[in-house]
Amino acid sequence: MGKVREVRDKLYKYVAPNYAPPMFVERMGSGEWVYGIMEGKDGNDSWQSMLDLHTNYSALSLGHRNPEIEALLEKRRREKRIVLYSRGAGMSEELADLGEKVSHLSGMEMILPKNVGMEGFDLALKAARRWGYEVKGIGDNRAEIIVCKENFHGRSLAATMASSDPRTRENFGPFGSERAFRKIPFGDLEELKKVVNNHTAAFIVEPIQAEAGVIVPPDGYIREVGRICKENNVLFILDEVQTGLGRTGKMFAWQHEGEDARPDGMILGKALGGGMNKESLFVASKEVLELLTEGTEGSTFGGDPEGCAVAVKTLDIISEPSFLKRVEALGEEFLEKLREIESDAIKAVRGRGLLIAIEITQGYDVRHIWEELFREGILAIKRKNAIGFSPALNINEHNLLVYGVKKIKKVFEKLPPPPA
Repeated sequence: MGKVREVRDKLYKYVAPNYAPPMFVERMGSGEWVYGIMEGKDGNDSWQSMLDLHTNYSALSLGHRNPEIEALLEKRRREKRIVLYSRGAGMSEELADLGEKVSHLSGMEMILPKNVGMEGFDLALKAARRWGYEVKGIGDNRAEIIVCKENFHGRSLAATMASSDPRTRENFGPFGSERAFRKIPFGDLEELKKVVNNHTAAFIVEPIQAEAGVIVPPDGYIREVGRICKENNVLFILDEVQTGLGRTGKMFAWQHEGEDARPDGMILGKALGGGMNKESLFVASKEVLELLTEGTEGSTFGGDPEGCAVAVKTLDIISEPSFLKRVEALGEEFLEKLREIESDAIKAVRGRGLLIAIEITQGYDVRHIWEELFREGILAIKRKNAIGFSPALNINEHNLLVYGVKKIKKVFEKLPPPPA
């Protein structure tokens, strides 16, 4: 038995099968490359290098083992700087620095730290409901949150209640009052106007629906949503877990529509940890976050000193204007090259910055295409009806636009017609 099969057997014996990975055991990572052992079609193992255009859904936006992040961590460890400490037992200089940094970049006033994006979504719900009761004056237990169909805000029970995907909801009920969430089509301003009411505390939406296949809304949508929410005294909250922190060529995706598109709150995560740590935030005004007083919210690991130091360094790197301009330009060129590929399997290619997806024509097997890309050494994202790409923002231009495009083109051009 080969090593890959040995690991596979142990994994499925002791670990819940909530993922279905290919026959590959990862061993090393550097920049945009991952190295490991793959089982071939002949059953034999071989060493394989993979161009990572997945980056764990943008969590590795600065690549694997980014040298600047590694240097920061090594320095802190040489100095024996504290890694974890209770926020209730002392004050963190690193957390204060992170709050200041995010406030300056976002134009918002306060942060509250958690660990992963899903927790940030749950926190945003709690904060919005409390604001709805204590500031807006919604009647007890009547607060509603508007979300969009086909959203992805994580897999907590609250996020599952907000989801319209039957795969995430089946056999996880009961979900309580379905009126807790009103679900409307993404990009539909008229429907938002219809459902917003005196019980609405917040509208929480992704600026681009990444998991749904990188669905980009009509121009001006985010700005107009903000206007509608303001007119109705409703919090406008953006889930920027996948789209934020440079992914679309702006620090935050809403900035493509100008400063007047700024939301009341934002959920950040994934890339914030620099690929070396877990960190997420809910960012909002003092009016919202000062309602979360001692005992109302907390996190054992959220806001740990080391994670906050990494987050500040990550933001320093990404927020450089030249860095963001390069992401925007590289994304446009990558998008153009993908659109030049001739294949019946490609229905559409869309995206913004380095958040891109190829929508697959009905009848073709998305997983099969994803596996074929994998065998060519391309690690892509298997989305609902699309193949997604979210490479490291600092990826080498040749590796993406020449090597990567060549491999992607090879896979799509050799695909046979779908079965009748």
